[in-house]
Amino acid sequence: MQEQLSNRINNLATSQTLAMAAKARELRAEGKDIIGLSLGEPDFNTPDFIKEAAIQAINDNYNSYTPVDGYVELKDAIIKKFKRDNDLTYDRSQIVVSTGAKQSLANVAMVLLNPGDEVILPCPYWVSYAEIVKLAEGVPVEVPTSVETDFKMTPEQLEAAITPKTKMIWYSSPCNPSGMVYSKEELRGLADVLKKYPDIVIVSDEIYEHINFVGGHASMAQFEDMYDRVVTVNGVSKAFAMTGWRIGYIGAPAWIARATNKMQGQITSGANCIAQRAVITALEAPVSEISYMVDTFKSRRKLIIDLLNGIEGFVTTEPEGAFYVFPNVSHFFGKTIKGHKIENATDFSMFLLEEALVATVTGDAFGNPDCIRISYAASESQIEEAMKRIKSVLAEA
Repeated sequence: MQEQLSNRINNLATSQTLAMAAKARELRAEGKDIIGLSLGEPDFNTPDFIKEAAIQAINDNYNSYTPVDGYVELKDAIIKKFKRDNDLTYDRSQIVVSTGAKQSLANVAMVLLNPGDEVILPCPYWVSYAEIVKLAEGVPVEVPTSVETDFKMTPEQLEAAITPKTKMIWYSSPCNPSGMVYSKEELRGLADVLKKYPDIVIVSDEIYEHINFVGGHASMAQFEDMYDRVVTVNGVSKAFAMTGWRIGYIGAPAWIARATNKMQGQITSGANCIAQRAVITALEAPVSEISYMVDTFKSRRKLIIDLLNGIEGFVTTEPEGAFYVFPNVSHFFGKTIKGHKIENATDFSMFLLEEALVATVTGDAFGNPDCIRISYAASESQIEEAMKRIKSVLAEA
């Protein structure tokens, strides 16, 4: 009964990261030895001190509905975290806790966008940005960047993309998928453009904040002339290895926070009670508690960059944060390799899955058709074997 489905769902693209993961699972079920480098998920266990807090919450009988916008104690922990790590001052009326940062983003889109409103997305962008915008009846406006410009949007590009219909700009730093980090000076350059357009809301996705190899994480909301227009999105999935716990949050102007609270109250209500209690402990802990994961990612980054640089045809920048590389693979377009005609990044990514048995994600999903995303949230032995396989199958190119 496909014809009875709504236009909304029929026009919604499937998440390419989840689709590739599903395809990899199918091949594993057939007995194939697939190395998965497609999902954005740390390969660490949640730290024990956080798990112990969850167990304590269960024993303390936290089992009731939570406040829609989060426990007061969690909101206070988020407020302290924003001040400690970002020099941002928020109060409780500006914090909303959601079921993952993805819901935080969806809430913001749903409460701010009217049909036809435009949202500027520097490319590459996280796979769900454009689809969330379209689901809220907005129009994604892609601003292309390239490996040559470190995948960063310039002030001139931002200015050129703004129209009378521009409602928001969304970006992530550190960026998923490129791993690039906007410096405070680069953000100031963008802010100087946005000063001329006071009605544009900025959504700053900082979920990879602590997985930063260059130091000095900067937030757009740190600028006094931008603070009242910025929604700072964060969560615990990446830095704390808590992807399945599903807790994200925003710090935002109070009028936006109130609206997202209202929206969430009709969709999911409050986030999971046990997870919220555990996140209080996570956020109150010193950042040094998770530094071992960041150090490991940094070591893996060097390994995978060194190995990719040894594969002819890959053009790669050194990511400054997160746990991805985003090489340009257009060198292979138009070639036939092992019987596979490679016309684009999607073809190339599928070729690597079927022939090298390595799962990656096409750059098309992130608004950049010349690249693929490779996650190095995997062991060094897996990374080494994956790059060995890729180099081997490309030897025939």
